[in-house]
Amino acid sequence: MRYYLIVGEASGDLHASHLMAALRRVDDAAEFRFFGGDKMSDVGGIRVRHYRELAYMGFVPVLMHLPTIFRNMAKCKRDIVEWQPDALILVDYPGFNLDIAQYIHSHTQIPVYYYISPKIWAWKEWRIKNIKRDVDQLFSILPFEVPFFEQKHHYPIHYVGNPTAEEVRQFRESYTESGDEFRRRHNLSSRPIIALLAGSRRQEIKDNLPAMIDAASRFADHQMVLACAPGIPMDYYRKFVDGRGVELVTDDTYALLSHARAAVVTSGTATLETALFNVPQVVCYETPLPRLIAFLRRHILKVKYISLVNLIADREVVSELVADTFSADNIASELSRLLPEGEYRSRMLAGYGEVMGKIGEDSPSECTAHIIYGLVKKS
Repeated sequence: MRYYLIVGEASGDLHASHLMAALRRVDDAAEFRFFGGDKMSDVGGIRVRHYRELAYMGFVPVLMHLPTIFRNMAKCKRDIVEWQPDALILVDYPGFNLDIAQYIHSHTQIPVYYYISPKIWAWKEWRIKNIKRDVDQLFSILPFEVPFFEQKHHYPIHYVGNPTAEEVRQFRESYTESGDEFRRRHNLSSRPIIALLAGSRRQEIKDNLPAMIDAASRFADHQMVLACAPGIPMDYYRKFVDGRGVELVTDDTYALLSHARAAVVTSGTATLETALFNVPQVVCYETPLPRLIAFLRRHILKVKYISLVNLIADREVVSELVADTFSADNIASELSRLLPEGEYRSRMLAGYGEVMGKIGEDSPSECTAHIIYGLVKKS
């Protein structure tokens, strides 16, 4: 069978490469053509464009590159129609992919499958009309999306498991390093570790890391270890950590979480990763205009939580210090409740068990590959 895939960023490249490998395992004759990245190229097939030619973020960069974006979109539409795949597989990246879905649905008989559904529960809920009209099957990696799509919008979807949970599970099954060995490898002391996960973008790090360090440094019987994001130069981190007693670990976040006593985490996938390693955490995120953002969160925004842990549990498992509650004092207060053994810490760990139960243990790439192959064979 012929499969055409489109991704627009690094995470999509990773998830799509796993899906392609899984499709190969169920379909010996699988052929791939794609707008994607290096990891997809490693699996095989023909890369038409690299996702870096598509990925512009922010109003000004998008405006400056509009001609390039439109050329790539037109090229993509033509290439799909000319190649006539048995299935078009879109991976996240809704701004580009939903436009492609509309064109392919209205001009061809090629089935459109969407892997890693657009997060319209957070913003742009009106896109549900486009999804219902143009997407034949939707594959979700977040369990709370099932009632959103199926009950609220009467649109059946497939929940296929969570790739982050799968990656953590695979890491934990193969990781054998002891705490002492990890500390020796990174020249750390024997004190318990407070892990700092300050995000993957410079602005996030600038906004959040100083308060995170201020709070964690108040616990002198612990050591602060910062998980450095790939792609951020060490010199950038040095501006915030020099002279503050913070140790740096690069490209080793899962090992760090394996040995951390607690963590201070910005929102995003890192909150779920921390929970999957059973590390008690406080989630924090500084925003501009904190009072206005707090008002919007309470009265206008539809999403109750910013952390995936709380969104999956549909209740507050971890404390979220955002907007007007973000401060070093509040982070330190939360850490003082998390670090010692006690009911508060135990209650959070029990909540993690609830989250893991909702996620399940299915392999999203394997599950999605089997469903797509079965659908394509029938058609």
